[in-house]
Amino acid sequence: MKIFVALALFACLGSLAQAVDNEYCQNTVITACSSSAFSALTGFFTGKSNSICNARFAGIDHIEPEIQSYINANLAKSYDYLLLATHFNSYQKNRPGFQKLYQGLSDRSFEDSIALIKQVTRRGGIVDFNTRHESSGSVSTKRGTLEVDELHSLALALDTEKQLATGATHVHSRATHATDAERDPELAHYFEENFLGKQAESVRKLSGYANDLAKLMKVPDPSLSVYLFDEYLQKQ
Repeated sequence: MKIFVALALFACLGSLAQAVDNEYCQNTVITACSSSAFSALTGFFTGKSNSICNARFAGIDHIEPEIQSYINANLAKSYDYLLLATHFNSYQKNRPGFQKLYQGLSDRSFEDSIALIKQVTRRGGIVDFNTRHESSGSVSTKRGTLEVDELHSLALALDTEKQLATGATHVHSRATHATDAERDPELAHYFEENFLGKQAESVRKLSGYANDLAKLMKVPDPSLSVYLFDEYLQKQ
């Protein structure tokens, strides 16, 4: 009877050890190299198996859809800013200062998208543009008309920057205040370092522009005020 109990206990311990071993890449490698099944070995090295030997850790599985949604939003906003820049660069509008402002915002949003794609792949993910990723903190990509006057374009840009700032805050909060299994301090730090401060500064700058131009236009003929404000934007 004692022998039977000892054997049962040994079997339980062996099963537990095997379950723990499956959590580590080293044990996966040992299993793959000692396996006689060539297909399993091939799957391991080609990345087509569910191997633990990857770059994923912490809460990336839970936060990755939120980041991909934010990538989509940045790409959409980059396109919108590019349309605004083109609108003010036409011979009819001829506002090189506004064109410079919106071209810069378009380039920044596109560069942010590239940086986020690199961050996702660095953490073992794949950005899938064939699938639309939505989350509770998704940034709205609904477009209205972009052929607007100077003051309304600043209001539109300010709203856009606030949406992007809110999206970055949502991802940061998701990575910081989730449960232990879903928390990801590295991603929270990345967004804090690269997005939160920058978005806050952008919101502050555009809100100042909008309020300054609104005050300058409180004259019977605001054309000179708009021209001088455009000259000011060229120097920024």
